[in-house]
Amino acid sequence: MTALRILAAAALVIVLIAPSASAQTQRLRGTIERVDGGVLSAKARDGAPLTIKLADNAVIIAVYKASRADIKEGDYIGSGGMPQADGSQKALEVHIFAASMRGQGEGHRPWDGAPNSTMTNGAVGNVVSGVDGPVVLVKYRDGEKKIIVGDNIPVVRYEVGRKDDLKAGAAFTITAAAKQPDGSFTAARINVGREGGVPN
Repeated sequence: MTALRILAAAALVIVLIAPSASAQTQRLRGTIERVDGGVLSAKARDGAPLTIKLADNAVIIAVYKASRADIKEGDYIGSGGMPQADGSQKALEVHIFAASMRGQGEGHRPWDGAPNSTMTNGAVGNVVSGVDGPVVLVKYRDGEKKIIVGDNIPVVRYEVGRKDDLKAGAAFTITAAAKQPDGSFTAARINVGREGGVPN
């Protein structure tokens, strides 16, 4: 009886683990080469070909080029950064969200943009001058972080996009693409560059 219980428990664990393993996602970055309905033929940054099927109700985010001067008190932003010895974060990139996207990804957590980097999403409390560039205080539900935005740090603005934004030559990022058995990917959200904006 004990052996049967162990086998039954093992079978249950396999059943519970299998769906989560198949649901693993990954980040894709690249350039759109062709659009055929909801299917994108693209090239990854490393040159690998990609086929991506977007959900019928996929969220499309248009990414526009911006600058440090566009970061204002009260804005909701996200910043990939490197932790500094004093507890601040040195920005690697900054995203300014549209008002309708306020609250997305709020908090401070590890980030895959660079080794040992972090992502901080929250509201801008204030912006003051610093030796290495403006220091932006970002407040989120469980705390706050000072973000140093140096020279030449890419800053972009997110706006709600349309299917028309998906066109050949546009740079894109998908943060959660699900790989299918045939090697293609499916996704429910895509960030796509507009007017010089490059999603990271």
